[in-house]
Amino acid sequence: MIELRGVTKAWPGGAGVQALDLTVPEGTCCALIGPSGCGKTTTLRLVNRLVEPDAGSIRIAGQDALAQDPVQLRRGIGYVIQEGGLFPHRRVGANVAVVPALLGWDAARTRARVEEVLALVGLDPAVYRDRWPHQLSGGERQRVGVARALAADPPVLLLDEPFGAVDPLRRAQLQEEVLALLKRLRKTVLLVTHDVQEAVRLGDSVALMRAGRLVQHAPPAAMLARPADGFAADFLGADRALTRLGLFRISDAARDAATVPGEALPEATTLRDALSAMLERGVRALPVTEGGSLSLEALLASR
Repeated sequence: MIELRGVTKAWPGGAGVQALDLTVPEGTCCALIGPSGCGKTTTLRLVNRLVEPDAGSIRIAGQDALAQDPVQLRRGIGYVIQEGGLFPHRRVGANVAVVPALLGWDAARTRARVEEVLALVGLDPAVYRDRWPHQLSGGERQRVGVARALAADPPVLLLDEPFGAVDPLRRAQLQEEVLALLKRLRKTVLLVTHDVQEAVRLGDSVALMRAGRLVQHAPPAAMLARPADGFAADFLGADRALTRLGLFRISDAARDAATVPGEALPEATTLRDALSAMLERGVRALPVTEGGSLSLEALLASR
């Protein structure tokens, strides 16, 4: 669990963070969103003490983070930035091994863990372990960054715009893979992103900030359905109802027993994609591969 209480950090002429209260329960992901300069990255860096607060308390897994040695604290927190922040003069395996080496792991244990986490993020160790960062694509560098953050099996992960440098075609796939990985490993995650779609896809909760203050903190579906104020509504976008449909799947909606003609969609299809299919085909109902059909009325009622 990550707990911030009354955390304040003032920057000369800037917003910083103002009396921030935020809790991220163990094993969940909170996505921080908001306009540039609102305090998202400052909040992230306060958690691992790359930035020291002027006031307030920070607790991680029940322990006072401000009472710990900051270097030791950071070794127990995984940190991922754009393009992974890899050391260009170190091969992939050496990049992943950084924290285990700092913790004094022996060579055999470190090598085994490097191979384990590379495989975990979908990179064959035999292929990638000895490559240089410049030989990797943006998506591959990001996977290595995630592997490095996971190497010492930290309970907490901090992700700062982790997919910002990945091309749009690969970003959605990488988001889904990282989301599935984090769910399986039950890490506590604080994610900074400027992308509302990414925040609602990856976050169990979304925290919206403005000028260093917390505007709203809620599950994605609740925030999209009930923005706290006009600023929140504007930031989430006029298409937030469509965005919310992307959080639910056909399996979440009521279905008719009767089948209808046409190409069937699987239950795992999002309601947003189902609506798109209806509009594209000019129909008001679609068959479902697992049986029955989904009507437009049932789809809209599921919002």
